[in-house]
Amino acid sequence: QVQLVESGGGLVQAGGSLQLSCAASGLTFSRHVMGWFRQAPGKEREFVATISRSGTNTYYQDSAKGRFTISRDNAKNTVYLQMNSLKPEDTAVFYCAAGSGRAGAAWVARIRQNDYPYWGQGTQVTVSS
Repeated sequence: QVQLVESGGGLVQAGGSLQLSCAASGLTFSRHVMGWFRQAPGKEREFVATISRSGTNTYYQDSAKGRFTISRDNAKNTVYLQMNSLKPEDTAVFYCAAGSGRAGAAWVARIRQNDYPYWGQGTQVTVSS
């Protein structure tokens, strides 16, 4: 069925950059809102960023604004998260998620885990001091 595979995680020094990728299969990619979440050790999984089906609209967690950029390439069935100015508190497993694929009349930023029925396996991002 639906498969989401994240890549691009790794170890980076504070202030550095990483770009995460999420390759999707088993779905009509352009029909789905896409999102990124993260889970730090001992913490609950939290919303990071979301992007509309066309890529026109984006929304970010406050701590990500100005540092992270979510984008998508529907021709490649891939969503990206460019992360700049990384901080140690960004250290987490980052998860890619796909929405239901149901179209709506207007854009609504989806920030709840329950808005995303499909999830990837996660990729580790570690930011050292």
